[in-house]
Amino acid sequence: MKPTRNNMKLRKSVERGYVNHGWLESYHTFSFTGYYDPAYMSYSVLRVINDDVIAPTQGFGMHPHKNMEIITYMLQGELRHEDSLGNTSVIKAGDVQCMTAGSGVVHSEFNASSTEKVHLLQIWIFPERKLLEPSYSENHFTLAQKQDRWCLVVSHDGRENSLQIHQDVSLFATVLSDGNALNYTLLTDRSAYLQVASGEAEVNGQRLVAGDALMVDGAKSLNLLGIQNAELLLFDLPLEGTVDIFQQ
Repeated sequence: MKPTRNNMKLRKSVERGYVNHGWLESYHTFSFTGYYDPAYMSYSVLRVINDDVIAPTQGFGMHPHKNMEIITYMLQGELRHEDSLGNTSVIKAGDVQCMTAGSGVVHSEFNASSTEKVHLLQIWIFPERKLLEPSYSENHFTLAQKQDRWCLVVSHDGRENSLQIHQDVSLFATVLSDGNALNYTLLTDRSAYLQVASGEAEVNGQRLVAGDALMVDGAKSLNLLGIQNAELLLFDLPLEGTVDIFQQ
């Protein structure tokens, strides 16, 4: 989806794809499995943002992935992860997990609690090339690191203790106090995708609620204002329409 240059396009939460399997409630930002919208296949190198709520003890059994950078951003609860690389982990709210599927990996994800739901964002990003060696990493980012500031959680070079992925992407997170402001300046040759993970915020005078997002193309200043318990993710991406996926 290509917004007008030097402008912003709003993607409303209610416009996303939706599925409810009973054990899984999921909103799809981009076309995914049974949800198809040719206008929303991807944005720059961003392929999937699934807003998932998983019931207690439920989850995804062992399943394969290939040639994708997979990021799990935990909002609530505990998720148990196992994979064919030998990793086992329980990730919690505040944790971020990255997995390079590369040449192929198999993993499972289950709600580790028998009483509480899990709420997470699962994000897929096209890697810079195919058949990378699979890998796994995770890190916890505290509220203090994100409170009213941009906290770099994922990057291409792993700077500032962020998790490293194989693509020219910087993923920032923030938790905005009500009434507090935060700015971000996007360069001319970059695009951005701003996702409201929870709460409400105002961006350049436009009110956004949980699940809403903005696509931004080219030079732009983003002026954010916390309205109510706002947690946001900002993807700084290669300029939309300039990247040849899997060109290497």
